[in-house]
Amino acid sequence: MIKIRKQEALDYHEDGRPGKIEVIPTKPYNTQRDLSLAYSPGVAEPCTEIANNPSDVYRYTAKGNLVAVISNGTAVLGLGDIGPAASKPVMEGKGLLFKIFADIDVFDIEVDCKNVDEFIQTVKNISPTFGGINLEDIKAPEAFEIEKRLKEELDIPIMHDDQHGTAIISAAALINALELADKKIEEVRIVVNGAGASAISCAGLYKSLGAKPENIIMLDSKGVISTKRDDLNAQKAEFAVDTELTTLDDALNGADVFLGLSKGNVVSKDMIKSMAANPIVFALANPTPEIPYEDAIDAREDIIMATGRSDHPNQVNNVLGFPYIFRGALDVRSTSINEEMKVAAVKALAQLAKEPVPEEVNEAYNTRNLQFGREYIIPKPLDFRLITTVAPAVAQAAIESGVAKNPITDWDAYKAELGKRMGHDDKLIKSIMQRAKANPQRIVFAEADHYKILKAAQIIKDDQIGIPILLGSKDKIQRIADENGIDISCCDIIDPRSPEKQELLEQYGEMLYEKRKRKGFTRPEAYKLMRERNYFAAAMVELGHADAAISGLTRNYPDTIRPALEVIGKEDHVNKIAGMYILITNRGPLFLADTTINFHPTAKELADIALLVHEKVKRLKVQPRMAMLSYSNFGSSRGAEAKTVSEAVDHLHQYHPEIIVDGDVQANFALNGDLLKEVFPFSHLVDKKVNTLIFPNLSSGNIAYKLIQEMSKVDSIGPVLLGMKKSFQVLQLGSSVREIVNMVSIAAVQAQSVKDND
Repeated sequence: MIKIRKQEALDYHEDGRPGKIEVIPTKPYNTQRDLSLAYSPGVAEPCTEIANNPSDVYRYTAKGNLVAVISNGTAVLGLGDIGPAASKPVMEGKGLLFKIFADIDVFDIEVDCKNVDEFIQTVKNISPTFGGINLEDIKAPEAFEIEKRLKEELDIPIMHDDQHGTAIISAAALINALELADKKIEEVRIVVNGAGASAISCAGLYKSLGAKPENIIMLDSKGVISTKRDDLNAQKAEFAVDTELTTLDDALNGADVFLGLSKGNVVSKDMIKSMAANPIVFALANPTPEIPYEDAIDAREDIIMATGRSDHPNQVNNVLGFPYIFRGALDVRSTSINEEMKVAAVKALAQLAKEPVPEEVNEAYNTRNLQFGREYIIPKPLDFRLITTVAPAVAQAAIESGVAKNPITDWDAYKAELGKRMGHDDKLIKSIMQRAKANPQRIVFAEADHYKILKAAQIIKDDQIGIPILLGSKDKIQRIADENGIDISCCDIIDPRSPEKQELLEQYGEMLYEKRKRKGFTRPEAYKLMRERNYFAAAMVELGHADAAISGLTRNYPDTIRPALEVIGKEDHVNKIAGMYILITNRGPLFLADTTINFHPTAKELADIALLVHEKVKRLKVQPRMAMLSYSNFGSSRGAEAKTVSEAVDHLHQYHPEIIVDGDVQANFALNGDLLKEVFPFSHLVDKKVNTLIFPNLSSGNIAYKLIQEMSKVDSIGPVLLGMKKSFQVLQLGSSVREIVNMVSIAAVQAQSVKDND
C-alpha cells in the first residue's frame, strides 16, 4: 500500500489553490457579446424555453452531466461522525474521481443536519440543479431510509455508494469466483462479517443474483444475527436466520464464501482451513483485511482471495463501478438507479474479466498474460474498457426496465463517444508508475543534497516506485533531511569523495579512461572527473551498480548530459540523441520533440528524431500520430526551414510508410482535426488524433513546451532523453518534486526495457 505521511497529505490539499476541484467555464467569455449571451439579456431565451418545456433544462444547462455528492459527515471513512465540514475533503475527492474516470462534473454538498426528515427535504430542495445524486458517508441505519425515500420522491438517479458500490464490485467478483470454484450461487453458504450499510447491500444484491436467504449467515459485533436475538433493527432483522451458530468461528466451518466488511485480523488461518473446498474469501476491511492475504493463501492452496488493497490480486475497488454507473444513467436520463441497472453493472464487470486483456492493461500492471483465473476475477481499475463496457450495460438496462427518458438507438456511436470522452491515454502517468512499481529499479540521484531530491526519494521509496541511492556528503544529506522531516533511513547514501569509496572511484576512473583515452582523456583526468557526482552516477549505471540515474535539478543541461554521453553513450543504431517532453493535457498526452538537444537539425536528422520519438512512444504503449510542425502548410511557403521539414516527411513516407506522420503543417491544423479535414482533406493525419509534435528546431520546441506548461499548468514529464544506451535522465532546472517523481517513473520503465532487451 502507498505510504502517506500526515504533512504530505495536508500540503497536497492546501498548497496553491486550496481543495481539489474548481468550476471552469465551458463557453467563450472574453467579449461583451459573450457575456451578454452568457447572462443578461441572452440568458433569458433558454430560461423561457425551459419554463415552457422543463425537459429542455438538459439541452441548455449542465444538469445532464452534473452529480451532487452529498453527505452529513456522520460516517466518514473510518473516522466516524466527524461532521459535514470535516467530510468535505472526502466529498471533493469523490468529485475528482467522477471527473477523471467518467468525465462527470460534481458539486460536493455538505449538509449540517442529522435529522432524517430535514436531510431528505434539503436534498429534495436542491435536486433541480442536478442530473443525479451520490449519497456518501451517511451512517446506518439512517442511510437506508434516506436513500429509499429519495428514490421514491425524486425522478433522477440516486445511489448511496457506500452501500451499493462494494456490493456491485464484490458481486461481479463472486460470480466469477463461483464459476472457477465450480459452485452455484443458490447452493453455497455465505458468511458475511459486518452488518453495516455496505454488508447489508452486498447480501441483498447476492440474493438478487440467486443466493438463498437461509444460506446467508450475517454477523455483527455481537455475533451471528439469528432469529433468537431481540436487539435487531429492521435492516438486520431481514437477514436473521434460524440457527444455533453464534460465533464467526462456528459460522465459517464448512462455509463456501466469506465476505468481510468489518475490521482487520478477526479471521485466523484455522478458520480458513475449516471452510469448504475451493473457499472464496473476500476480506475487504481496509487497510487491514480480516485476514492477511499471505496468511489466507498459505492456509489453503485452493483459495480464491480478494481484498480491498491494490497491492494484492483481485482488488474490490468502488471506482470500478460508481463513475460508469452514473455515466450510463445520466446518458439515458434515467429516473433512477434500479436493481436491474445494478445487476447489469455486475454482469458487465464479470464478463469483462473474462475477455482477452489488452496489452496496454498488461503493461500498466507489468504482467505478460493477465487472464481470467483465481488471481484475476475482476477487471483492474486502469482498464480503459470499463467506461465502454459498464456504462452501456447500465444504460441499456435503464432503457429495458422503463426508466430511461432519453433512449440510445445507435450503440456503436455511443461507445465511440464514450471512448472519445475519456480515452485511456489520460491514464498514462498512472500506467507508467504502475509499471515502475511492478519491478522497482535502483535509481541513483546525483544531487541528493537538495530538499526536493530528498522529498522525491522519500515518495519513491514509500510508493515503491524505485530504490533510491543518494550521492553526496552523508552528514549534509542527513542534516537536510532532518531539518525538513524527511525519512531517508532506508536509502543508501554514497559519498564519491569519501576514503572508503576510493577503490570504487578508481574502478570507475579506469573505465572512463578506457572509453575516452583516444578522445583526449588522461588517466589522472578520468580519475579526477569521477569525483564529480554526475560522472559517478553515470558510471554506476554503466557498470550495473544502479539501473538509472537522475540529475540536472541544479545544473545546466549541457553540463549534466555530457557525463552521461561520455560514460554511457548512445545506442548503437543512433546517430544523435534527442529530448522529448510529455505533457498530460485534457486531450490526452502530447509528446513534443526535440525540445532540448538539437539546435538546427537537417532533414535526415529531423527524420531520425521522429523515429526515436516514435519508438519511445510505442514503448509507452501509445500509438504515435505525428505532425511535423512548421510555419508552413504542405508547401505553402518555400522557406528553407519549411523545405527541411517537408524533406523529412518525404523521407519517412518513403522508408517508413507504416508510421502515421505528415507535414509540414502549422500547429493549429495539427491539433484541430476538424479544421485539418476541412482545409487539407488529403493529409495522412485526417481523422487521426495527433498526439506527437516534431518541431523544426530546438528554439521552437523549447519555447512551445514551456509556454504550454506555464499557461496550462499541465502535468509534465521531461525532458526525456532518447537514444541513450542506458537510462540516464536529466531534469530541467528547478523541477518540482512531482516532476522529479514523474521523471523517475520514466527512468525506471526505461531501465526495465534495457534489461528486457539484454
